[in-house]
Formats: sequence, structure tokens, C-alpha cells
Amino acid sequence: MFKPVPVAIGLRYLRAKRRNGFISFISMASILGIAIGVAALITTLAVMTGFQTEIRTRMLEMAAHATVTADGVPMENWREAIASAYQDPRVAGAAPYVETEAMLRGQRSQGAIVRGVIPEQEDKVSVFAEKMVQGRLSDLTPGSFNIVLGAELALWLGVGVGDDVIVTTGLQSTPVGGIPQFKRFTVSGIFEAGYQEYDKGLAVTNLKDIQRVTRMGDGVTGVRLRLHDMNLAAQVARDLALKLKGAERVSDWTYDNANMFRALKLEKTMMGILLSLIIAMGAFNLVSSQVMLVTDKQADIAILRTLGLAPRGVMQVFMVQGSLIGVIGTVLGVVGGVLLTLNLEHILHAIESVVGVELMPEDVYYITGLPTELNPGDVAWIACVALAMAFIATIYPAWRAARTPPAEALRYE
Repeated sequence: MFKPVPVAIGLRYLRAKRRNGFISFISMASILGIAIGVAALITTLAVMTGFQTEIRTRMLEMAAHATVTADGVPMENWREAIASAYQDPRVAGAAPYVETEAMLRGQRSQGAIVRGVIPEQEDKVSVFAEKMVQGRLSDLTPGSFNIVLGAELALWLGVGVGDDVIVTTGLQSTPVGGIPQFKRFTVSGIFEAGYQEYDKGLAVTNLKDIQRVTRMGDGVTGVRLRLHDMNLAAQVARDLALKLKGAERVSDWTYDNANMFRALKLEKTMMGILLSLIIAMGAFNLVSSQVMLVTDKQADIAILRTLGLAPRGVMQVFMVQGSLIGVIGTVLGVVGGVLLTLNLEHILHAIESVVGVELMPEDVYYITGLPTELNPGDVAWIACVALAMAFIATIYPAWRAARTPPAEALRYE
């Protein structure tokens, strides 16, 4: 009795049993369509966000958050750069590195990036030592010319621990012209990062050894930084470069992998737009049910108009009724989507046990299980889109109801 008249009548229409069962069926189809669309969109975006987070985590376990290099020439002041980096409280670790492109030859040949590191300092900027599946990172001692290969790279080269590989790093100038620089390295370990770019394209050796091979002297390619907050990578690297007052070049993990993250973001956006069509389908069903409801309630509309309810009030009655259908569908979809996302991995295992097929093989996807990450912002955005679509779907039927002439509606009653 305390509700406004349009709200009270709209709620009554929602609860009342209708004479036309087909209208009720269409309304239920609208609720289910919106609920299924919302649940599917929440679950899909959660899975895509989980994959993005997994990829980023595995990549940044091996890569630095930021790097400072000498813009194409050996960096001689790297010790000063490391000392300056540790003066910044945002820096968790810093270490020098040498990186060069090379051709590795075992039973077969394969191009790869050869990175020279100081094993004792590498754990300050990455978790490389934790990714070793054979051998130890500490075996990369100066002068040993040992090398650690990614698992897929070692498999492709046909070598294992104890085998030799020939590393060709470039051309050496001689009086008779340029000749390739060869050096024999011994495989002392194999790592598996779970990220193909590293497992197939990276080899690691001691910093001193690669400096001798490339004739860099005491220079390095640059300094790698690990931060307490990786989102500050660009700012911290830029501040360090300004302190050094040289021709240093700054890059961070977002810049080095911009194309990949841009592609993942675009894929997530397009998937969200496409799955929103399921919600739109439910909204179209809502339009149909509301139009049929307006036709069925012609006499009620005429009586309400005769009793003094303005056209605006009639319009509000049907907008309230239709919006409530959208709210119910959205709430059911949000609850169902959240529950489905939280239990998705268990559901996946159950399906695998029933059909006897591994749906997410580790050798293909580099992960075990199905990563999901429920983002409250995504859930709120999806709920707002569903509610907006439902509200818009009620406008035309409600407007049509408001334009119903009372005399015409009661003529045949």
C-alpha cells in the first residue's frame, strides 16, 4: 500500500497468473535468455582473464620488470647503475646481463637468444633457478663454458645434459674478411619455464663466458630490474636512466610485450561483444513478451486510464514489470556465472572422467587445469549491460501501452 501506483500494478502483473500461457512462456524465456547470457559472459571473461594472468605470471617469472641498456653499445657503467638502482626503495633486485642472438648446433641447428648472467645474482631478478628440471644454475661457473637450455630447445637440438653444442654468435673481422665466431659449450642443465618463447628460444650461460665469446670486455648489454610493484616499471627505469646521465635506453615489460598484451585485450573485448548478443537475444524476447502482454491487458489499461491514471503512469507500469524481468534474469545470471566460475575446474575434471578425454592437455596449453580469475569490475560491467538492455527493451511496449485509447480498448469488451 506504500508503493507508488505504477510500481504496485507492475509487481502485481509480474506475480499474477496470466490467462495466456504463451505470454508466460515468452517471459520465462526472456529471463532464462538474459540469465544464460550473463552467466556465459561472466565465465568466459573469467577464463580469459585467468589465461592472461597465467601467461603474464610465467613470462615475468623469467623476464625482468624493466631493463636499462646503453642503446646498442656495451654498457660500461653497469656497476654504478646497480648501485643507483638499490638506492630506490621501489627496486627489489638488479643484475647485469649480456644478450645476443646466436645459432646453436647439436644434432640439428636452431636459432636462439643466448643470455649471460651471474648465477649468484640471477635470483634477485627472476626465479630461473626454480625452473631447472636437470642440473643447477650454479654450475654456470666462469670459464667452464657450460650452458643451460630450454626444454624444447634441447629437444629440438637433440642434446641432453653432458652433450656439447656449437654456439655461433656472429662475424669476427679478420684481414681476409669476416668469419663466424664459434665456441663449444657443454650442456649442464635444462630448464622448463612453461612459456614457449623461453623454452624454445633461450639459452643461458655465465656472464664472463659470453663476454669472452662476444669480445665485450667488461661491458654488458644492460641491467635488469625487479620491482616490488611491477606496474611502476616504466617510471622506475626512467628515473634510473636519468640518474646515470648517459645515452641509456629504458624499456619495461609492458613495452617489450605490448603487441601480445594488446592482442589478448582485443580478443577479450571481441569475445565480450559477441557473447553480449546472447543477452541481446533475451532482451528481444522481452520485447515480444511485453508487446503481447500489452495486447492482453488492453481492458486493464482502459480501466486504469478511465480511473485517472495518466499515460505516463501506464508507461511506468509496463516498464516496471519488464525491468523486473531483466533484474531477475541478471541476478540469476550473476549468481550462476559466479558459481560456475568458482567450480569450473571441478566441472572440467568431472567431464574428463566421464568422456575419458583430457580437454586441457599440458603439452599443448603449457598449463594444468583451467585458470580462472573473477574480476569484480567485469561482473559489474556485465550486470550493468544486461540491466540496460532489459530497460531499453521495455520502452517501446510501454510507450505503445500509453498510447492505447480507452474507448477503443473497451469497445469489444
